[in-house]
Amino acid sequence: MTFTTPLTRDGDSLVGPSRSPVQMLADQSYDDHLSVHDEATAGSLGLSGAPIEGPTHFSQFDPIGFELWGQHWFESGCISSHFSTMVVEGQQVRAHATTTGPTSASITAVRDDDATVLTGTLSIAPHPTTALEERLANRRDPGELFIVDQLSEGMVSSAPLQTSMDLATSNGALYPFSLQRKLEGITERSPWYDTKDNPWGRPIVPLEMLSVLANKVGERWPIRQPSLGLFLDLEVRLEGTPVFVDETYIVEREVVGLSASRRVESYWTRSTLTEKSSGRHAATMLLHSGVFKDSFPDYPADKLA
Repeated sequence: MTFTTPLTRDGDSLVGPSRSPVQMLADQSYDDHLSVHDEATAGSLGLSGAPIEGPTHFSQFDPIGFELWGQHWFESGCISSHFSTMVVEGQQVRAHATTTGPTSASITAVRDDDATVLTGTLSIAPHPTTALEERLANRRDPGELFIVDQLSEGMVSSAPLQTSMDLATSNGALYPFSLQRKLEGITERSPWYDTKDNPWGRPIVPLEMLSVLANKVGERWPIRQPSLGLFLDLEVRLEGTPVFVDETYIVEREVVGLSASRRVESYWTRSTLTEKSSGRHAATMLLHSGVFKDSFPDYPADKLA
């Protein structure tokens, strides 16, 4: 058994235990300034605390995915999530999933005060329409943009990038922690992450770390600065194989949508990971990133809600 996480079954639903996720981005920086995950910076935006990075919550769904589908979860599993309420260190979260078909489930994560942290879908191949595929397809015209206005749908990264992840090395300014440090604080521990004791005979990267692997390298999209952003939605999909520790991958990115709401302008990026040694498509990430309008000093005052 890869997890010892106690799960409660209620009909077609599985519920995980309450967990307290750990904040690991307090020292994150990009574009020469701290991020919204810094307490003081979060406070400047009127937030009640520095939010824990959304993908951290994905690990609470891994035991559920494994319970439903076994090792297939780590080969073709997909978690597709809309983040609705932030979590700060010290708060507890529970993961819930209800099966909707033989290869799919709807999910929610709920904070200890009953606030909904995220909603979305879990699935394995063959996948039905995911939560974020539906959100992307149904987005509204963003209108005039002032922060992400240099982006356009179909924009691609200038060149393929190489990325890899070992246990000991920090993942840079955007993710100032190593995989080993993450595993010391991860909510659901598995020996499959740092030993060869698994069906593939080599350590696998946790799903919550795939966005780190894809986003830690290369130049960022041209977003007007200074401004502060956060993840609004994220989908991570394995394409028939786990992503392995100490393996080199090619990353390619494309802007696939632009959006806006009362407080943020936003953009959707699809990233692919391809195993360099074999040319095998390993994973796809769909990330919806928001940028706070009031964090950009030159935002037109009459356009702020």
